[in-house]
Amino acid sequence: MFNNLRYDIRAIRERDPAARSDAEVFFCYPGLHAVIYHRIANYFYRHGHKLLARMISQHARKRTGIEIHPAAKIGKGLLIDHGMGVVIGETAEIGDNCTIYHGVTLGGTGKESGKRHPTIGNNVFIGAHSQLLGSFTVADNSKIAAGSVVLCDIPANSTAVGSPARIVKRDGIRIDNFDNVHIPDPVSQEICKLRIQLEHLAKDCADIKNQTSNTQETE
Repeated sequence: MFNNLRYDIRAIRERDPAARSDAEVFFCYPGLHAVIYHRIANYFYRHGHKLLARMISQHARKRTGIEIHPAAKIGKGLLIDHGMGVVIGETAEIGDNCTIYHGVTLGGTGKESGKRHPTIGNNVFIGAHSQLLGSFTVADNSKIAAGSVVLCDIPANSTAVGSPARIVKRDGIRIDNFDNVHIPDPVSQEICKLRIQLEHLAKDCADIKNQTSNTQETE
């Protein structure tokens, strides 16, 4: 555990320019505190003391604002930057040297049993307020843009953007002209649909009126 702690502190200092010393990281980084609590809770969980493990994880949640289920598997060098609102589910797995920002959820869809949370590879970056929901894999060296909603596998060395997320770059090559400025206006789209429906209704009413007039003239 102490070897992992030294590794975690060193990894945080390498990836966070705001970290000025090991002491600052150890005493002032809630993301590191959450990981320390999790390692303790995970030990008790694996040894059958599940209630105690949950009590430790809930205490960590109150202290740090980060909720990690004690059964989750977390590798070395995890940087949870800022951290408030991060949720990591029971069957989630996180590899080594990953970076997770505040508001991220590694959760389930509520429709699965067994393995129902994401598996995150090594060196993965997950931007703030991203939601990764379901049992799938985000492979090594991939990036999830802030605010994305990921529901399926992301291959290695890829960048995923949007809701639902789609891959815009892979192996350094842009593969999708994703435009987050000229996005169709959903309100305008619904108004257009209503206009078309009204035109059809008006035509149907006119046809019924003509048929009624013809019937009256025949009589």
